[in-house]
Amino acid sequence: MSGALGGFARREWGPLSGTVRAGLVTKKWRAVPMTLAAVCLTALFQVVQNQDWGYQPVQDIGSVRAEDPLWLALLRTPLSLFVPALDLPVWGALAQVLLVFGIAEICLGRGRTLAVAYLATLCGTLYARVGIALGPGTPLGLPAADAQVVDTGPSAAVVGLAVYVCWRYRAHWTGAAVVVAMVVEVIVKPNLAGKEHLAAIAGVLVLIAVEAWRERGREREHGQEGVEPRPGTRSWKPPIKS
Repeated sequence: MSGALGGFARREWGPLSGTVRAGLVTKKWRAVPMTLAAVCLTALFQVVQNQDWGYQPVQDIGSVRAEDPLWLALLRTPLSLFVPALDLPVWGALAQVLLVFGIAEICLGRGRTLAVAYLATLCGTLYARVGIALGPGTPLGLPAADAQVVDTGPSAAVVGLAVYVCWRYRAHWTGAAVVVAMVVEVIVKPNLAGKEHLAAIAGVLVLIAVEAWRERGREREHGQEGVEPRPGTRSWKPPIKS
């Protein structure tokens, strides 16, 4: 049994852990500068918004509500990712950013990590408007009162990045577990945050489908020759960045 579990762990997490370990060993904290900056920014927003003088400025630059004009919501969405929700412990947001953003930054690079994180957050933000328009009488709908809910925090980005990294590194069971956990969350507590997580996953799955289709096209065009192996395949080895 232990041998089977070990084999499963190597297949599921071997390529991913190898890449993360190589990045941390060779570059140490320099492997995740964006992640460390994001953690510091999140902590700074938490401190400032809990001051009498700081609450409103943070709301003005990073607070998103579905009742806001769309242009304003889109303008605030990038920073809203780093504004911790006031009703949740800040250490949870900091841990999510440090762990998931850190892994993603090493495995995907800074540019792609930010792009996927923003896509996931944007999907959640836009879904809130669609859900309220549909109304509470439909499975995907939301009550009108949710238009006034402050929508901030990194959770949608974290969920989206987790699913994307799992796909890119062939950790299919782990990625499926993340999706199932989010579905269970909505079943147990069907609130705005839970449904936004599903919207974030849906957006990332569309991105995955597009990338997979493009990769198959390149493989057919080149006949597998000269195509860089995908993480998790037999011929792929975790890169060691200098």
